[in-house]
Parts: sequence; C-alpha cells; structure tokens
Amino acid sequence: MKKSIDTLQVAEGEMLLIDKPYGWTSFGVVTQIKKWTKAKIGHAGTLDPLASGLVICCTGKMTKKLSELLGLSKEYTGIIHLGATTPTFDLESLPENRKDCGSLTPAQIEEIRCRFLGEIEQFPPIHSAIKQDGKPVYELARKGKEVVMKSRKAHIYEFEITEMKLPEIHFRIVCGSGTYIRSLANDFGAALGCGAYLQALRRTAVGEHRIENAYTIDEMSTHFGPIMNAKIIVPKC
Repeated sequence: MKKSIDTLQVAEGEMLLIDKPYGWTSFGVVTQIKKWTKAKIGHAGTLDPLASGLVICCTGKMTKKLSELLGLSKEYTGIIHLGATTPTFDLESLPENRKDCGSLTPAQIEEIRCRFLGEIEQFPPIHSAIKQDGKPVYELARKGKEVVMKSRKAHIYEFEITEMKLPEIHFRIVCGSGTYIRSLANDFGAALGCGAYLQALRRTAVGEHRIENAYTIDEMSTHFGPIMNAKIIVPKC
C-alpha cells in the first residue's frame, strides 16, 4: 500500500519510494524531488539510466537511515539477450560479436543458471560509476584510457528464468548489495559460449520495500507540481 505524502513531513524527514522511469538518472530523480520539496535529500542505491524501478529517497532527518538501506538485498526482473555482447554490457552501446544461439537447449541454459547461484565472483563493468584515480571509471573508459577493474564477490540468493524465448531470457533475481546485473548478463553469455548483454532491467524490491508501493514521477508531479528540467538519458540504440 502506498504511503500518503505529507508535504510538511517530507521537509522534516521522510522515506519516499520512487519508481524511477527508464531513461532518467537516479541523480535526476533526486534533483527533481529536491526542487519540489526544498528538503535535504539522498538516495540508497543508484540505478543505471537504462533501468527502471525502485529508488528509495530519504529527506531531512531520515537521511541518517541511508547507510542501513544501502546494505539491503535487491530484487530485479529483466531480459538477457543471448548471441551478442556490448562494451557496456547493456544497450547503452551497440551489440557486436554476434553468434548463433539457436542450438542451445533449455537444459543447457538451466545448467549454466545454477552456476550463478550463491557466492560468485564478478568484474564490475568498466562503464560504471566506480572511481579510479578519483574519477568514475566510465569517464576514463569513454576517453579510451585503460581501466583495470578488480573482481569482487557478489551473492545471488535467487535466480529464476521466468521465460525462455531465444535469444531472450526473461529472469527474476534476488541478490546482495553491490551486485552488477549487467556483469552477470555478460558472464552468463560467456559461460554459454554465445555472449550476452542486458536488454532490460527493472528493480522491483529493496529489502522489504516493493515497487508496488512506490510513486511514479507523474504521481509525484500531481502532488508537488510540474516536472522541472529532469535529466533524461537517450539510449544510443
């Protein structure tokens, strides 16, 4: 059930569940809400522009809760596209290295899926916001500079294939904080031998907080006023 919005309470301190639209940056969502409310604000967990779904924003005195929220598990649904890779592991860049995946069987795909349950090692994408030499690595990557990423552990609690319609694999994942679903998609394709990239992603839960209880930007606009200069990223393909 959606929590009612009290303007005065938001200024003093409130947790807001927001359904981030596709194409918006998480920072754009935070900036928009700050323009509306004039409140101190922060968010727990960044979503890529080409992903949609739950972003938790905290205002006023509730910003003290952000560190607790960052460590919560996340649930995602989405689509892994087999038979090609992209430099960014998603559709922010163009597919390349195309391979036929039509001969893959459901049994083969299920066997690989099981390898990605529990504790796994993954390399974050070089087109990510992790900092190297004080700058986000995506800035260095886009300038053609060498980026060396270290592997890190991630925990996959649940990995369910909800529909298999090659070359698309629809999925639901519950994972620990810090997991890169883009990297998982890329690694999944590598394990299958045909390559893969993340075609679509939606965050549906953070801990016990679910997307069904989140407000859309349009709903927030109805309450607070018109949308003002939101930063929207247009995908390249």
